[in-house]
Parts: sequence; structure tokens; C-alpha cells
Amino acid sequence: MGLSSHLPSPRGVMRAVTSRSGTDRPHWAARIEDVKNSVVSGVLRRLRWDLRLQPFHGLGSGGRVHVLAKVLYASPGTPADFHDQPVHDMRTMAVRGWRNFAGQVAPHSTVHVLLGDHEFTVRADRSGIVDAHLEVSLPPGHHQAVLWTVPGNEVTADITVVPPEAEVGLISDIDDTVMVTWLPRPLLAFWNAFVVHQSSRQVVPGMPMLYQRLAREHPAMPVVYLSTGAWNVFPVLKRFLYRNGYPDGPLLLTDWGPTNTGFFRSGPEHKHRALAQLAAEFPTMRWILVGDDGQHDPSIYAEFAERHPELVDSVLIRRLTEPEQLLAHGSRRPRDSSPHYGGTPLTLTAPDGHGLLSALQRTGRIRS
Repeated sequence: MGLSSHLPSPRGVMRAVTSRSGTDRPHWAARIEDVKNSVVSGVLRRLRWDLRLQPFHGLGSGGRVHVLAKVLYASPGTPADFHDQPVHDMRTMAVRGWRNFAGQVAPHSTVHVLLGDHEFTVRADRSGIVDAHLEVSLPPGHHQAVLWTVPGNEVTADITVVPPEAEVGLISDIDDTVMVTWLPRPLLAFWNAFVVHQSSRQVVPGMPMLYQRLAREHPAMPVVYLSTGAWNVFPVLKRFLYRNGYPDGPLLLTDWGPTNTGFFRSGPEHKHRALAQLAAEFPTMRWILVGDDGQHDPSIYAEFAERHPELVDSVLIRRLTEPEQLLAHGSRRPRDSSPHYGGTPLTLTAPDGHGLLSALQRTGRIRS
């Protein structure tokens, strides 16, 4: 992109650390992965491979901005904006599904971030993920952060700064809530990695219309997609949401691979942690929580509502069909049956977006 010659002179260079730097001793599988990453990284450096950044959509409030990205190695000559393509570019999005899983991450890399006229220095974690909360004031609306490891490989990351007048926000699950793949959960990672065409995924009927109506009802409403999917499939999911008319917004996904505690990270723990962070970032925001009853969404939302009843506007749960329940967890019945919602927020269930929209209209939350 060649932005290095056009970067404004910052008023001051600030340092920030990522929020993912845990001190617990990693699981043995994670330690093996660390050794592999170290050895492969050394080989690629000797072959003069370059560092490249994959930016993700970030979210901000009046005084803090959440910046997300991934640092990877790329062969010499790979464009700096290899991952920084328009979401509507179908050809690049089709390639990047499998390539993101095959790429080599660059752990603990130093990354520079320019937001407005403030420059920050952050570090990626052991998985090459930059997950940083930066103290900076930006006006409400759409912004772009400039990220680079060395001059010449700059990329831009979208940042949505929520206006202070926003009173209601939307948090949505992805798999089986806005998108149906009709595959057992253990195969979802493979499916998302290698099957990237629009026709391969089914939109849940009525869900785009429901989200658009909610956005019209609450014009300042931020939309956050919270999923246990891996960051590797960010471009594929972003394109799916765009092509099916869902409101734009940040995606909060997870790392791929072993963690401090086991071979795979805990999906419920990821969602609990993300909800807690959003509650801390937006202490006056009332959230519409949307999920499905095929996994743990009802109990996760119930626990959040019990802890923060003042922050929950309503809970909308899509009821899966029996075949979908079987694929989701091996039983015909919902995994979480009738969880208790602290503070008794409005809780509605329906098989699709049309039913949820009708239920909201009957309650008066959305005008008919």
C-alpha cells in the first residue's frame, strides 16, 4: 500500500500491551506448537520471508479502541495488503479460506498502530494475534487504523467508534444463528477453511431482515458478532455477512490451536470473557443477545443477565430443528433447557428470524 511516506507525525508515541499475555504455563501441546513456530519462523527468516498483517474489524468507545490483527509470514514479494482486500472481492475471499489455515504465524511480533495522530506499539501473542485495548479518543463513526511491523508493509483496519448516544447494542452468535452449514460441529473448522463459496452456506431465513429492522429501530446501535470460530475464517465469515445483507460490525473470534489448558480453547469461556469485556467497555449499553439453542448460548446469556441485569435488553434464541440439534451436539433436544435469566429480561424464541421479528412486534419492541 506504500503508506509509510504518508504517515502523519504523531504528537506522541505511546506504548500499549496486548490483553492476551497470560502468565499461566501452557499445555504441553501448546509448548510443542511454540517450538514448531519458533523453528519454522527461524527457517522462514533465513529464507527472507516477510511479515504481513491481517487486519480485523475493531470497536471503540469515547476513550478506548479495541484493535485486532494477526501477524503472519509471507513469501518475498507478497503484497503488503494481501489480506486487506474489499469484503466484496469474491476472488480473493475464495482463496484466503484455506490459505489462512496453512500460513505460518509470527508469534510475539512488535506491531505499530496509528490511530488519528497517536502512535502505539503493541505485541502479538504466541499465536500471532494482536488484541489490544488502546487509550485514545476518536469521534463516533467509521475510522481506519494503520498497522505495520516495518515501514512499507502498512495495512488498514476498520474501526467502529460507538456514539455516546447509543443506548442499545446487538450481540449475535454466527453458526446456526445467522448461518447454517448442516454439518456436525467437529467438521465446522474444516468446512469453513476449505468451502468458501456463497452457495455452500445457508442463511437462516429472516435473520438479515430482523437485524436490519433492529438497526432501523436503533440507528446508533453497534452490532458485534461473537463466535467460537477461528480468526482464520474471518474473511469468509465477513463476506458471508456482507453478501446476505447483515449489518456491518466487528467479529470477535478465537485463536486456532492449543491453549494454556488443552488442545483446544473453550468456546463458552471465550464468549463469557468477550461479554465481560463489552460490559466493561460500555457500562450503560443495553444489549440484545441473539443466539441458538444448539450449543451453550442460552446458559451463557442467562449467566450474563444474572450478573448484569441492567445491561440486557432482551434475549432472542433461535430454536433449531431436530436434525440441526443432532448435528450440533448429538441429541434431538436443546443442549440448554429453560435456563434462568436473572432480572427476567425479555426472552423470545422462534425457529427463524421471521418468527423472532413477529414476536418482537407483538411485544412492541419493534413497530409493525
